[in-house]
Amino acid sequence: MSNYHIDTKCVQSGYKPGNGEARVLPIYQSTTFKYDSAEHVGKLFDLQAEGFFYTRLANPTVDCVEKKIADLEGGIAAMCTSSGQSALLTAVLNLCGEGDHIVSSIAIYGGTINLFNVTLKRMGIDCTFVDIDAPLEELQKAIRENTKLVFAETIANPALVVADLEKLAKLAHDNDIPLIIDNTFATPINCRPIEYGADIVVHSTSKYMDGHAVALGGAIVDSGNFNWDNGKFPGLSTPDESYHGMVYTRDCGRAAYITKARVQLMRDMGMAPSPTNAFLLNLGLETLHLRMERHCSNALAIARYLEQNDKISWVNYPGLESNKYYGLAQKYLPKGTCGVISFGIKGGREAAVRFIDSLKLCALVVHVADARTSVLHPASTTHRQLTDQQLVDCGITPDMVRMSVGIENEDDLIKDIEQALANI
Repeated sequence: MSNYHIDTKCVQSGYKPGNGEARVLPIYQSTTFKYDSAEHVGKLFDLQAEGFFYTRLANPTVDCVEKKIADLEGGIAAMCTSSGQSALLTAVLNLCGEGDHIVSSIAIYGGTINLFNVTLKRMGIDCTFVDIDAPLEELQKAIRENTKLVFAETIANPALVVADLEKLAKLAHDNDIPLIIDNTFATPINCRPIEYGADIVVHSTSKYMDGHAVALGGAIVDSGNFNWDNGKFPGLSTPDESYHGMVYTRDCGRAAYITKARVQLMRDMGMAPSPTNAFLLNLGLETLHLRMERHCSNALAIARYLEQNDKISWVNYPGLESNKYYGLAQKYLPKGTCGVISFGIKGGREAAVRFIDSLKLCALVVHVADARTSVLHPASTTHRQLTDQQLVDCGITPDMVRMSVGIENEDDLIKDIEQALANI
């Protein structure tokens, strides 16, 4: 649906009902699919025919959602996974093995830091964390001969650092390696990183894309633009003996990366999403363009209110003109950033906790980016596994409150914040 606006794609892309077929995407809640000949099934396994044979690799419901997400991001193909973490892990392992190295922004989700700094290290994959605000020459010093990718989040969770996508793309491409961007907070409604040079985009679809906090999921989108046949990625450019000697760059063309992710890693690790979760995700995607507009307008109104409140020590929201990332936000996210705000309560950790405990409408939950407004104290919850220095590097302070602003009435939300602040 390349000729349509993204709003229309949210509603109609991915699923095309035929004459007399269901108007709404059906749930194909089946693990297997029947065929009339062994020859046909063999062609499916050899990727010589299109179709479905086992839901761990592909499923009609999931396939339609993958097509929609790829269309929204402007990629050639996508693969859905059971969670955002599994999408990111797959995206990295599709390129890296023992002895390899990656460069990542330090301002990212705490669970991703742990994945890169602990779990991948146990697999023999090393990671260097960098401040992506540093000049290009400084970032270049982190690149090694065995570096296989650069990673960052469009809008960091929860530090709200806005990535200079074009600068990071130049860093990656000058070294013949891809740029992987986590676009969870921005969504393709507010930013399409592929248009600024990103090669692979990942999502935790459990957040804004789902929108209702009912279904875990993740997605990997392949831009189809990177040249994998440059000598640095033998897993893509030499025969895969576990898959009939297939050479992905030769046999799959622009879809080499995403094909390998599916037929090798999804096959072996099995992080497939359930068809029902894919169905629920699709329902969320249908209203994503409407919800993101409301999330952003509500968040901006609350950020402006907090900025004027004398019980607040600081407010971090890229949509504010006073924010250090306002310029980058206007460049990469002119329609709005996201619904997440971080701010500090005067009085430190104890005051922050008291504020959170006093809220009535805004809920304390370990989640972010759904229709209902929620709050969290990152230092003692989502990022508690980090050292004090890592917390500082991530931009997380003891007084920080992360607020994920929902789509309720903004006046009701501000009144709830006001009464909670009155208890401090």
